[in-house]
Amino acid sequence: QLATEALESGDQRPGKRHRLATLLEADLDFRGESGAYASHDLHAFAAKFPPQLPRLFIRALTNPGDVVLDPMMGSGTAVVEAVLNGRRGIGLDIDPLAMRLTRTKVTPVDIESARDAGYRVASRAGTYALDSRLIESALAERFDPRTQAFVDYWFLPSTQRELMALVLAIGEVERVPVRRFLELTLSSIIVTKSGGVSMARDLAHTRPHLVKTKKPRSSLVEFSKRLNKNLGSIARLKPLGAAWPLLGDARSMPLADASVDLVVTSPPYANAIDYMRAHKFSLVWLGSSIPELSALRGEYIGSERAGPPRDTALPERPGRVVRQLAARDAAKSRVLRKYFVEMRDVLGEIGRVLRGDSVAVIVVGTSTMREIDVQTHRCLADIARSIGLDVVGIAERALDRNRRMMPARFGGRKDSLIEKRMHEEYVLGLYKPPRYE
Repeated sequence: QLATEALESGDQRPGKRHRLATLLEADLDFRGESGAYASHDLHAFAAKFPPQLPRLFIRALTNPGDVVLDPMMGSGTAVVEAVLNGRRGIGLDIDPLAMRLTRTKVTPVDIESARDAGYRVASRAGTYALDSRLIESALAERFDPRTQAFVDYWFLPSTQRELMALVLAIGEVERVPVRRFLELTLSSIIVTKSGGVSMARDLAHTRPHLVKTKKPRSSLVEFSKRLNKNLGSIARLKPLGAAWPLLGDARSMPLADASVDLVVTSPPYANAIDYMRAHKFSLVWLGSSIPELSALRGEYIGSERAGPPRDTALPERPGRVVRQLAARDAAKSRVLRKYFVEMRDVLGEIGRVLRGDSVAVIVVGTSTMREIDVQTHRCLADIARSIGLDVVGIAERALDRNRRMMPARFGGRKDSLIEKRMHEEYVLGLYKPPRYE
């Protein structure tokens, strides 16, 4: 309602800073509202925010044709909302699965062509799976030793044969958008909220563990089922704008100065969600290797590979939290300091690419490390101030854990630290003044 009123007031509406402050006072929980519209439900993805959240800020703070950026796009929720609302959406991420997912979610496909191609793939894969010589040869050529060891650990031989048959059949699809759609459908039966075709439990929460008693479903059957569901989802995509999902790093954006009208993003949690732990389960079937994915994993913001320390000065609060953590765990304090330094780079880039008199909305959760509340939202707010961005406000929103898909410890204690720290998150409203240095 607040967003609608702000838009309907036309030329008389208050400035962006005032509108942002008003929006931060709204109910941002979106309880009971479904996010399963347009192409939002094509694929499971951990910790994606509800589409109503970016939609609210996009509608209230931009006009049709404006540029909306999510520099850590993840599943592409904000980019999809930008496109649905007639804006130009740009998304960046270094995660290959995030790139594949967002690119597919914003690309309409001819439904009849996709359906026909999908049915042909399912039929051919069924035939290929019966040709043991073909499949064994393809599997032998597909993986390097480390990747093969990973596949053997997590996938039964029968599952490997079916997945390889699907990979071969999908590879024969000539139309690139359709082939990408079918590749994502294959990924979605591996990285999924429940079940899945690997021997891992609940990859969507990014905390896979081997379940030796699990009886994986047939990949061929699951692909056909998911195909019909995904066809229904992509058919609901009605883009009014344009999108550019890019494989890129939020710490060094390939964008011109003052070229973006709004940033809406949700950075990684500090030391909490390891996306690659789950994403590699499908990426190995889409052409990536475990060695290259392991190397990329160390480049993620918030990764536990601290690397050599940088001398970048931090504001008082984040510096104090890092020192408190160092007294209990020196290694983790280095990880946290690296996270704050890298987020300073991200916020600096956000300030650079935003136009003057524009807004950035940062949705972030806090973390508990060695029983110390990191207060990520307040630390990031202090870092934003230190580089010249104004902090208009910080709103708290309750998490619906069933929808936000945060990690969980199955069978673990309900009072564990990971259960305590992920029941709310914070929305930082940042403003770039007309004169920004």
